[in-house]
Amino acid sequence: MTDFTPPLMHADLGAQRRRMLRAGLTIVAALSLGHRVHAARDGTLRILCSGPAGSIPDLVARAIGDQLPATLGLRALVDNRPGAAGQLSVGALKNAAADGSTLLLAQGAIATVYPFLYSRLGYDAAVDLQPVSLAGEMSLGLAVGPAVPAEVATLADFIAWMRAHPAEANIGSPGTGTLPHLLEAMLFHETGCTWQHIAYPGGPPALTQLLGGQIAALVLPEGLLRQHHASQHIRVLATSGAARSAYLPEVPSFVEQGHPQLVVKEWFAFFAPGGTPKDTLARLSAALQEAIAGPAVLAAFAQAGMTPASSSPPSLAARIAVEQRLWQPMLRAYGIRAD
Repeated sequence: MTDFTPPLMHADLGAQRRRMLRAGLTIVAALSLGHRVHAARDGTLRILCSGPAGSIPDLVARAIGDQLPATLGLRALVDNRPGAAGQLSVGALKNAAADGSTLLLAQGAIATVYPFLYSRLGYDAAVDLQPVSLAGEMSLGLAVGPAVPAEVATLADFIAWMRAHPAEANIGSPGTGTLPHLLEAMLFHETGCTWQHIAYPGGPPALTQLLGGQIAALVLPEGLLRQHHASQHIRVLATSGAARSAYLPEVPSFVEQGHPQLVVKEWFAFFAPGGTPKDTLARLSAALQEAIAGPAVLAAFAQAGMTPASSSPPSLAARIAVEQRLWQPMLRAYGIRAD
């Protein structure tokens, strides 16, 4: 005998539809909640870092990450992925779930400069990098070393020295296409100086060469320069903020010395994988902003010559768009490529 269930009456159909609707809403709510709590299943938020241990990006990631248990309720695990101009760290972000369990801390150049610097980039900044929040920013400093005579005491003096000694105007940077390199290009193209750019794999080796007299000058974040400036092993001639830096108040800015367009800040930010839901981005951004505003981060950043800075996802996206419009034509005009 075959079981037979009679057709549902219209009233029963209505009740069933209501039950199905409630069940569907419950499922949608659960999925949405899943985006918010997935990262908390093991109590850990992974922060990919574009720099090696001991670098400035690493300091930023760890200083802020240490505060996230209080602001986000999650323990931060910093995962250093240096190399290939940040492409290794972005590659790891691309492979991460877009559920709020993984963030990337990197220099802003990965979104503003590198898309126009490399003809073959392993990511699409507009697709693979979801802006979450700024983290911090720092001014750059132009420093000269023992290869430059002691009487060169100002930026104008140095420009005059370069013009008189073009064969000795070897200027270092932490890499082709880095903001220090771009600031050098802007300054020396504007002043008509002949110079030889020497790219190093990061700031510390470039600074070692400056201290040893192998290069005449370099541009680096001022936090890397101020100790040696204080000991008079090098001389910082200008800084790149709109006003004098609180960390090197005795050094005039480029603006003060007649170069108003040379306002350049190195900044770092948090990014999420492409496709991360907006509510998850907002939640992460709020927690990061609270952590960045705390006294522990302020103290840690002061040691590195940094200023804490935070933002909402839309305001960070707007900043990226503005800087892309600045750097793209400049890179093209100066013929700067990293390939």
